[in-house]
Formats: sequence, C-alpha cells, structure tokens
Amino acid sequence: MRRKRIELRMKDRTELERFSTTGVHSVRLVNRSKIILALDQSGGRPAEKQEGLAKRLGVSRQAVIDARDTFLALKSVPLFLQRKKRETPPVPPKITGELEAHIIALVCGRALEGCAHWSLRLLVEKCVELGYSETMSHMSISGLLKNTRLKPHLKTGRSCAWTKNRFSCWAMPASRFR
Repeated sequence: MRRKRIELRMKDRTELERFSTTGVHSVRLVNRSKIILALDQSGGRPAEKQEGLAKRLGVSRQAVIDARDTFLALKSVPLFLQRKKRETPPVPPKITGELEAHIIALVCGRALEGCAHWSLRLLVEKCVELGYSETMSHMSISGLLKNTRLKPHLKTGRSCAWTKNRFSCWAMPASRFR
C-alpha cells in the first residue's frame, strides 16, 4: 500500500510554523500543525516516522494518522487550523420552551391536596401524568427553577406587594417583573 504524502507549499509551511510557535492557540491545534510540519516531504525532506513523532509530541499514533488524513481531505491550511463548529448540541435539551412554560404554570398554581408546596419529584410525576413528557429527571426541573429563579418552597400564603393574587406570591426578585 502506498503511503499518503504531504507536500506543502512554502507559504503553507511558513503559516504552520508561525501558528505552532506564536500566539495563543489550543494545544490540540498546535500539535496538529507540528504533525503536518513533521510529515511534510516537500523540498526533499524526509517525513518523520509516525511512532517517533507521536512519542515526541506526546500524542497517540492514531492522532498522527487522523491529523494527516484530515489535512489531506481538507487540502487547506486555514481550514485545517480551525476548530470544527458543532452543528447541533451534543444532547438535545429535554426541556423545551413549551415544556418550560407548562412546568412554570404548574409550579405557580396550587400544590396537590395534602401538600404545602410542590416538591421536585411531585412536579416530575405530575408532568408525566399530564403527558408533558414521557420521562423527566427531578434535577432537570431543579435546573429550570434555578434558572428562572423560582423558589416554590418559599411560597407564602399572604399577599405580595406586587400582586393581589394570594397564590402567585413567589420569592423572586421584584426586578424580574419590571
């Protein structure tokens, strides 16, 4: 099997050398540029062995192979030196805007009979029962309540200064309503 050769133009080589020696860049990208410089065979230079290169840079042999293959596929130094942007988040969010609105409406209402206030686990059970979500974690609801600064455990039965409704009194900063 014939090895894949990397032959850089002088302009590309100087760009990689400058990238790997100056500025503040991620270690991964600097190592990738050093890998390509070491594998360059332009101008009669011999390519460094992959095992020795990996050991010298403190990366795996597979990282050397991946960097070489990526460079050969892109055929462009500027594209090679950029991090690839993620198209989607690693895990889609479980609580969407609509579900968040349902949960907040549920929390702002009266608690179940026999309960002084909503607990996280009660909210999960009610959301599943109402069909808002098939499964849900109480920690997801905890994060939602924290981000929206809702504190149902501090809900009081007396009237609030900014509302006449006795059951919508929450321990939230007044600035949130302005």
